[in-house]
Amino acid sequence: MSYSGDPGDALAPDDIDDLARRARDGDRDALETLLAAVRPRVLNICRGVLPYSGDAEDACQEAMLNVATKIGSWGARGRFTTWLHIVSVNSARTTYRRLKNLATPTDFEDGAHDRPDPRTTSVIAGTRLDLLEAMDTIEKDHPQYVEPLLLRDVYGLPYDEIATLVDAPLGTVKAQIHHGRKLARPLLRGER
Repeated sequence: MSYSGDPGDALAPDDIDDLARRARDGDRDALETLLAAVRPRVLNICRGVLPYSGDAEDACQEAMLNVATKIGSWGARGRFTTWLHIVSVNSARTTYRRLKNLATPTDFEDGAHDRPDPRTTSVIAGTRLDLLEAMDTIEKDHPQYVEPLLLRDVYGLPYDEIATLVDAPLGTVKAQIHHGRKLARPLLRGER
């Protein structure tokens, strides 16, 4: 097994899992090869959440750093790429939150601040800001629903794989997704 760094030379899932196990066990060369192999995938995941290339690149860098420093937390119960998905999505969401917090509202003559409505902005810009806002809102009171909901409805992972990944019974995961959807629907329709 060798990887040249060219996205066309993608490794098979078993090869990625093998590299991840070796990297988790301290093999620095395996870690470098793994990072080069998964970077295109991580960037695509981040682009799926953040519409602007520079923002997606920032999130990708954060995700790659998290993979390198936290690979020991991958339990090897499921595919490494499933764990990688969660790390990447969380990095993209963190980048979004950081950018949102750094945004400066526009000042008007009367001193009022005007923040763009993410529900309207997302429709115009074609982004997923409405989804990110909904997930942030749900996460405040019901954090247990966000990860399973994103993994199922955004990334299309099967229920059993999500259950393994979040270490919860299959029925619990299905219920969390169902309840998460019920909470998300009105937010995505603008019924805050």
